[in-house]
Amino acid sequence: MLPHNHPFDEVVKTANGYIAQGYTIYQKFTCVHCGQRLTMEEPNTFSESGTCDQCGKLTNIRETGCNYMAVLET
Repeated sequence: MLPHNHPFDEVVKTANGYIAQGYTIYQKFTCVHCGQRLTMEEPNTFSESGTCDQCGKLTNIRETGCNYMAVLET
């Protein structure tokens, strides 16, 4: 597992709880190829893989883990 990343299923479960409370959640992951930290554009959605906008390579997020950024708009 890469730094700042946690097991995929645990992150999704926790994030879904925040979504239910009204937070907007953005998935974050680290590219295994170049180390770039990335944030997915689609809110409240978790993908099992992601393509790096820096090096263009695919990361298996389910395998390497992820995290999220929570936004509460008032």
